[in-house]
Amino acid sequence: MKTDLEIAQSVPMDPITDLAARLGIEEDAIHLHGKYKAKVPLSLIDEQKVAQSKLILVTAMTPTPAGEGKTTTSVGLCDGLNHMGKKTAVVLREPSLGPCFGMKGGAAGGGLSQVVPMEDINLHFMGDFRAVETANNLLAALIDNELRQTLDGSDQIDPRSVTWKRVMDMNDRALRNIISGLGGKTGGVPREAGFNITAASEVMAILCLSNSLPELKEKLGNIHVGLTYGGKPVYARDIKASGAMTVILKEAIHPNLVQTLEKNPAIIHGGPFANIAQGTNSILATRMGLTLADYVVTEAGFGADLGAEKFFNIKCRYGNLKPRTVVIVATMRALKFHGGVPLKELTNANPKAVRKGFPNLARHIDNIRKFRVPAVVALNKFSSDTDEEVALVKELCAEKGVAVEINDAWANGGKGSAALAELVAATADGFNGDFTPTYDWNDSVQDKIQSVATKIYRAGMVTLTPKANACLRMIKNLGLEHLPICIAKTQYSFSDNPKLPGVPEGFELVVNDIEIASGAGFLIPITGSILRMPGLPKAPAALNMDVDAEGNISGLI
Repeated sequence: MKTDLEIAQSVPMDPITDLAARLGIEEDAIHLHGKYKAKVPLSLIDEQKVAQSKLILVTAMTPTPAGEGKTTTSVGLCDGLNHMGKKTAVVLREPSLGPCFGMKGGAAGGGLSQVVPMEDINLHFMGDFRAVETANNLLAALIDNELRQTLDGSDQIDPRSVTWKRVMDMNDRALRNIISGLGGKTGGVPREAGFNITAASEVMAILCLSNSLPELKEKLGNIHVGLTYGGKPVYARDIKASGAMTVILKEAIHPNLVQTLEKNPAIIHGGPFANIAQGTNSILATRMGLTLADYVVTEAGFGADLGAEKFFNIKCRYGNLKPRTVVIVATMRALKFHGGVPLKELTNANPKAVRKGFPNLARHIDNIRKFRVPAVVALNKFSSDTDEEVALVKELCAEKGVAVEINDAWANGGKGSAALAELVAATADGFNGDFTPTYDWNDSVQDKIQSVATKIYRAGMVTLTPKANACLRMIKNLGLEHLPICIAKTQYSFSDNPKLPGVPEGFELVVNDIEIASGAGFLIPITGSILRMPGLPKAPAALNMDVDAEGNISGLI
């Protein structure tokens, strides 16, 4: 059996200029990056077309560590809709090198449902991640320079108040916590510091929530840097950082155009994680897709309790986006996992465990219904699925009153998503309403946390630690209570405990801290143990990667 990389390498691609022409874009209007990739200028976005096109969100039930195939489903659904004659584009996030070389591998889809050029998309791509990394680290350098150059006084930044970290796009646990500024007078001011992974940078969140270059600059200036010794807030604009940061990001803000294996349009832009940020591609990429196509398939990271909740409550409201349908991806292995089956036994037939694990999927269905947007279930097919298990899932979905179709795009591309595409198109065409958010942005921060915790997670109570309460006081003093919340939580459970699969309820959700992302425009309540700099597993995917004398890559998954 061919690997995903071998499949991607075996399918000839169309020149990106040909794809652009089919979308009505002249060659001179795009910024070419080789033969198969291009930046698309923001001037092409048509607000009237954006309002008319149909946006489809792909999310999932609570995932297993390997993920349930949202990208494969999204790409296959795009190809399936195009098979129907529906002018459709898929809009995705850019993969991070950390997971690519770590445990999960790449994020360009799989089998016959991929976006290409697969190697380029997974490795550096268009330089957007590097631009985010550089802009982030420029701010860090300017902060440290300010600490070194400014004389003691009440207006000097208090080094103890600075939480801004440097970033790199790699899993490296050794850099989570460091001491910077060593080396005497020439080395700067010694202080505790550290690194996050690039996808966790607030700059990444800002890039993906900006509607224009001027707004990007404004948001970068709004980044909260720390406090002076006199207790006054310091923002990036106060140390004159936002202009130079915008210079670095002026090309990265433009969405990227590539193609699926079936030569349909794919726009890939931005890559914030969903357990610590909003977990979805940029507003501008989504708007570009809605401009260029009649249907747009996009996805939100991890389960619907994370990516989809943040998609509705943060991205859609900042971007004035109105989804028409939500596709919830389910798999037999995830259903069995939430039915109590160990990871090593998920490929074994077990209808009893499928039934026992179904309540997890049912809760996600209920949660999406709370947003007042129609939901359908895509059962992502694996070779280990049995006919009895498939029939059981269809029966359980019917009892739940939700439509379900098989997605076999991995093995059969767009044809494997034909039935799902018909269901999704009919659902999207039949809905003309608007979603209902979980909370009002003007609610208190405590009430906003309580709303998500009780309505989406089903917690019984929310407890804020003394540190979190101190953060609330600072947020109030800064006048930032009106911002939406972006709860940082494990992706493996509705609760803040990754060892509680299934449908826990009535549990205590503990908020340990609340970070201020005033540039991105949200607050981050921290629950459980959330790492902004992951580590590598015992046998990272990088160990199997190589390149031959002709430059051909192998081992990329």
